[in-house]
Amino acid sequence: MKVNEKNLCAFASSATPVDREGYLDMRGDVGKSYQKRWFMLKGNLLFYFDKKGDKEPVGVVILEGCTIELTEEEDAYSFKIVFHCEGGRTYYLCTNSQASMEAWMKALACASYDYMKLMVADLQRQLEEAEGF
Repeated sequence: MKVNEKNLCAFASSATPVDREGYLDMRGDVGKSYQKRWFMLKGNLLFYFDKKGDKEPVGVVILEGCTIELTEEEDAYSFKIVFHCEGGRTYYLCTNSQASMEAWMKALACASYDYMKLMVADLQRQLEEAEGF
């Protein structure tokens, strides 16, 4: 997927509503050590920054074609974002409490376009039933 880096940076720092934000520890597939990052979820885009208040993100994860899963690691309150396509990447995230982990997992699982499309279809069905169609 081709994305415009300037547009992403502008969107990350814009006044558009944030679905969830906060510090998480993160590591990728390769490294074993976690790095503390400031995360900001806007729609289906998960931006991460070196620290809160930074204008340009270090990276962005597009939350499509992935699942949010608990890890089998010894780290308490850890979960992962798994991309199931060929060569798909896995992001390991860790927070400081059970409540925070559950809130992040729910927000990320509900962020994809496919999930939103299912919700709209279900609401439309409920509306049609209520109106007697």
